[in-house]
Amino acid sequence: MKQPKIEVCLDSADSALAAQEGGADRVELCDNLIEGGTTPSAGMITATRAAIDIGLMVMIRPRGGDFCYSPTEIAAMEHDVRIARELGAEGVVFGVLKPEGEVDAVLTRRLRDIASGLEVTFHRAFDMTNDPFHAMETLIDSGVDRILTSGQEPSVLEGLDLLTELVERADDRITIMPGCGITLRNMQKVAQATKARELHVVGNEFLESRMVYRNPRVFMGTELRSAEYARSVTSADAIRGLVERARS
Repeated sequence: MKQPKIEVCLDSADSALAAQEGGADRVELCDNLIEGGTTPSAGMITATRAAIDIGLMVMIRPRGGDFCYSPTEIAAMEHDVRIARELGAEGVVFGVLKPEGEVDAVLTRRLRDIASGLEVTFHRAFDMTNDPFHAMETLIDSGVDRILTSGQEPSVLEGLDLLTELVERADDRITIMPGCGITLRNMQKVAQATKARELHVVGNEFLESRMVYRNPRVFMGTELRSAEYARSVTSADAIRGLVERARS
């Protein structure tokens, strides 16, 4: 089996550089990973493009929550696709659904057309569709290049049966990229079972803040929040381990 390409999900230029050092083929740049990823700033896209030579996919998602967007949100997504192109991204990542749980083919094609010349990934909005096989055919007809999916389950291990069937049914018409919960321990199992050509991973470690003075009474966010004086960053060693395991 051909060695799979490895895409790393991350949220900073520093993490993208670590992913490149670890041997990744491509990164998916997001903001706000605590909500599953939203559109990164133009500044972050620019800094990331300057830092790495590997592929750069940019998340196009105006907010957390569901994937049924208002006209103003779609307008923002269209603008963000154009900005990602101007700033040197190789591709964009988005997903739009109808309230009934179907892929919104009209909006998908509209965004695909605006992204002409870029790679397009339909993200895990796919996992919220009511019929994955119908959704896949709709995305093939819409000209999307790949689907990121956990097999409509909380993790790839639980969704392994569906992932395997999606890869078989896709038959090279679209790339099925398993993602969510791939680890060093299960990487080979997922790769061998699905025979997927691409895999989507994270490889993080917690980096302690450089702040010496710390005010324990104040935090920047809601009650459900990430740590104020530590942040999750991509580890080059963790990515290197995943890449080596996928290709062994």
